Amino acid sequence: MATGIRCMLMRGGTSKGAYFLKDDLPSDPAARDAVLLSVMGSPDPRQIDGVGGAHPLTSKVAIVSRSEEPGVDIDFLFAQVLVDRPRVDYNQNCGNILAGIGPFAIERGLIAAADPVTTVTVRTVNTGTVAEMRVATPGGRVTYAGDAAIDGVPGTASPIPIDFLDAEGSVCGALLPTGRAVDVVEGVEVTLIDNGMPVIVLAAESVGVTGAEPHAVLNADAALKARLEAIRLAAAPLMNIADAGSKNIPKLALVSPPREGGAINTRSFIPHECHAAIGVFAAVSVATACVLPGSPAHRLAKVPPGREKLMSCEHPTGEFTVRLTVGGTEEAPVVERAGLLRTARALFDGVVFPRG
Repeated sequence: MATGIRCMLMRGGTSKGAYFLKDDLPSDPAARDAVLLSVMGSPDPRQIDGVGGAHPLTSKVAIVSRSEEPGVDIDFLFAQVLVDRPRVDYNQNCGNILAGIGPFAIERGLIAAADPVTTVTVRTVNTGTVAEMRVATPGGRVTYAGDAAIDGVPGTASPIPIDFLDAEGSVCGALLPTGRAVDVVEGVEVTLIDNGMPVIVLAAESVGVTGAEPHAVLNADAALKARLEAIRLAAAPLMNIADAGSKNIPKLALVSPPREGGAINTRSFIPHECHAAIGVFAAVSVATACVLPGSPAHRLAKVPPGREKLMSCEHPTGEFTVRLTVGGTEEAPVVERAGLLRTARALFDGVVFPRG
């Protein structure tokens, strides 16, 4: 039998992944990637020979270690293991898998638990983004039970509030890599934005849909997906992203007026499949676009008044609320802080076996 590697399977937000200690994996990047592909069962559309879930949202990996960065507790390297191709992508953040990092680090003894709440500061190594999260640890032990509900996850769990301290320009180098709130790409008005995730935000009606369609309907629309991919590939160089055809970034978000009392309605493409919900950092980037005067999202959104804004991003299976602190002026707003609420749960702890 091949040598097993200690691993915890966790749900983080609306994603699921395999969480590893960095020291339990090979230090050589190529050898590490080979192990992750084998463990997850890629490349194979079913991931039948691994623990992956045959979908981008359930084929994710967290690689975790103590941080040597001043003021940071934990380093987190996010790995998106492609399902049907032999590639591991490290070019992006994942706010959902991030939600499990605090509990995992405490469970593995990387950080001491306080009572009743432990604050954990995490750096996402992929982009350098730093987040502060609060994990319920009554009696010095992680609890996953609680009354917080998030759309896309059944039941309730312990709340994990997360504040992003420096997500702006995490991949593209600037919140608006072109310096503009509106660009025209392939004849369509877009906002090219990066507040934790590079996203192309455009009005759904500009590509011939309402934005209210079920995600399965949009996934079946080959002409729409081809149009979106053309926009994505043309926009990527403007966002300082090279070779986008082989990457999962930038994402796309089709926006339309809210229908359920939220701030904006979304259909998020990740990037070749319409998400049943919306990713954490994609939601933060879309919410930020909503407060930028002149942008497609701003024209369609219902932005609440005041400096502290709760921005509800509607999606196919519910909504995702982003907390924004907005300063500056009405004509030139500045997003000073972004935060949100997630939950996480440990599903399994043991060893996984890569192919021998």
